[in-house]
Amino acid sequence: MVEEQLLPRGITDKRVIEAMLSVPRHFFADKSMEAQAYSDFPLPIGEGQTISQPFIVAFMSQALALTGSEKVLEIGTGSGYQSAVLSHLVDRVFSVERISTIAQKTRRLLDSLGYSKVLIRVGDGTLGWADEAPFDAIIVTAGAPKIPSKYVEQLGEGGRLVIPVGPADTQELIRITKKDGRTREENLGSCRFVKLIGKNGWEEGGRIGELL
Repeated sequence: MVEEQLLPRGITDKRVIEAMLSVPRHFFADKSMEAQAYSDFPLPIGEGQTISQPFIVAFMSQALALTGSEKVLEIGTGSGYQSAVLSHLVDRVFSVERISTIAQKTRRLLDSLGYSKVLIRVGDGTLGWADEAPFDAIIVTAGAPKIPSKYVEQLGEGGRLVIPVGPADTQELIRITKKDGRTREENLGSCRFVKLIGKNGWEEGGRIGELL
């Protein structure tokens, strides 16, 4: 997976590569999909959610420019695979998942694999995790119609936010860097994610929710 999918496509951060080598991806896939766990595409995990393809997990992790001491907010815990990768790269991971059954299953899996650095909260991910802010980095694993202002508010000085933004069918991966109270935006390329559902994202029926 690393040699064929990641290295040829520009994943050069040695720490990210080591993390991808260290996390057993097949544990995070459904039993019926284990044989395809290391393939170059996303996999369904139930409840209309997916585990992202290996490349996008590595690419987003690399885009955060992590050094090891960071406090990171993850929006969309899902299977826990991205959480596990991040736990090899940072000090603590605070992850928000809106579907309680997925959060409970993932908590049990992470505990069984010894990923104690990951804290999971069930709630509306579009609101962030204000009680634990500010964060050194925020990663959003679902597509938003616009960037929720809560994320920028909860990003610390020098922090990086990586988030897919755009229509439901395709998005652009955006990196926001916060410095001296100002933000700088970069477009990292096109991508496709499930919808970011919540007050400051998409509503369940697909309409855009209220943006604060």
